[in-house]
Amino acid sequence: MSRGQAVPVPDGLLVVDKAEGPTSHDVVQRARRALGLRRIGHTGTLDPMATGVLVLMLGGATRLAPQMAGHVKIYQGEGRLGWATDTYDRTGKPVGPEYTAALPDASRLIVEAATFCGTILQSPPAYSARKVDGVPLYRHARRGNKVEGKAVTVQILRFTVEPAGEDLFRFVAEVSAGTYIRSLIHDLGQQLGCGAHLESLRRTQAGPFTVDQAVP
Repeated sequence: MSRGQAVPVPDGLLVVDKAEGPTSHDVVQRARRALGLRRIGHTGTLDPMATGVLVLMLGGATRLAPQMAGHVKIYQGEGRLGWATDTYDRTGKPVGPEYTAALPDASRLIVEAATFCGTILQSPPAYSARKVDGVPLYRHARRGNKVEGKAVTVQILRFTVEPAGEDLFRFVAEVSAGTYIRSLIHDLGQQLGCGAHLESLRRTQAGPFTVDQAVP
């Protein structure tokens, strides 16, 4: 092979540890430039503020997308009690009345989180890529249109929480494909009556692929 000639990239999977900031599409674009390969897809979107496992499909492996999309995923992160936001995470604007009463104690937080385990109906956040009438919900929201996404059935296999400060709690969630962790935290806050939003999120596993196998 002559000097300067691109080295062929084999079909396959590349497990990436996404940093905070870029979108999942940004990561795909960077991989395309780095590998000189146009045909690259991913198996599950991570929000810009989220980090962790993003599995890229290279070349002919993009045909595996239907099989890969159904993988169970594991997340760890932090939620904050006291107020909800319009995006369901720390990047959004506070919504609803200010909560001034005492926050729920550790025992109630743990008990209420456990009630979400199992098969549940979950509505997507207003700021999400879920489409209504062919238009992503986030575009409706930015235009000021109040459009609700259809609730879908998801499975919460594990959702454990522990206090991590006055209004902060840590969690681990193992969920089916299509589950919004932002919605899970928001709905927990609604059930507690004090509001809550997602403070940080890291995907540690998608199907058999773990963050220990990932490249930055």
